Amino acid sequence: MTELKASIDLGTNTARLLIGFKEDEHTIRPVLLKRQITRLGGGFTRESGISPEAEARSLAAMQEFAGEIRRHNVGKIRAVATSAVRDAANGAEFCRKVLDETGIQLQVISGEQEALFTLRGVLAGLDNKKGKFLVFDVGGGSTEYTLAEGSLPIFTRSLPLGVVRLTEGKSGPEAMTEKIRRELAALGGEMNRSAVDLGGTILVGTAGTATTLAAIHMEMTDYDYRRVNNHTMTLADIEKIHARLLPLSPEERLKVKGLEKGREDLIVAGTLITINTMKHFGFNSLKISDFGQLEGLLLED
Repeated sequence: MTELKASIDLGTNTARLLIGFKEDEHTIRPVLLKRQITRLGGGFTRESGISPEAEARSLAAMQEFAGEIRRHNVGKIRAVATSAVRDAANGAEFCRKVLDETGIQLQVISGEQEALFTLRGVLAGLDNKKGKFLVFDVGGGSTEYTLAEGSLPIFTRSLPLGVVRLTEGKSGPEAMTEKIRRELAALGGEMNRSAVDLGGTILVGTAGTATTLAAIHMEMTDYDYRRVNNHTMTLADIEKIHARLLPLSPEERLKVKGLEKGREDLIVAGTLITINTMKHFGFNSLKISDFGQLEGLLLED
């Protein structure tokens, strides 16, 4: 019988658990999917790292995940932590606490590793796996860009552009846009020096910003990953959503169908990363992937 596996993606904004079976190299049969917005990067400082409040929220989520893993009698666990823990002065101490209190061993991975796990997960859910893809994963602390020919990665970089990092560190949309454009210009320059050709490439967005934009676009009252996955949006669609959300207060944004609680202040930064990515690299359409690092981790042996 196929072994039941679990993957955990502890991000800067969201903690996610997937329990399921790996049926083959590209297929997952999910049994349970849970996620909590814990905002691990909230209140983050260079000097002290993860704040006590963010640590407590994330530990509570990990304890809940550990309970589900025990209840389902999972055979193998793959748990990773990304940008917030990677950059935190107290990151190693936090991982020790998670192990002591939950029995879950967190692996702190690099931005490049994160991008490759994400690519594998995204490809598992795409309706067309052939051709060239530029996959970008907007996270809480960083955004990863990976160019691939089918499943073969050609170029990958992690940029210090995350929705929590931008929202808490910059004074408003103009300052955020300036930072985003600066980072994208540097990325574009590096791609040019590496002779990266984006001709004929499909742009794929994954993680919370992309799926939230799709849910808003389809005015979802109840989130349905099957409808979100492979949904396509134009640059004009996304700019229209941005123009609608920007003047609203975070509380008012929660009345917008498709916007999940916990993202009401972060969606502006995420939308700005998305819009500027599309403009900088000349894409008019974006394919949305509900699959990502969590699924990529489960597919790993």
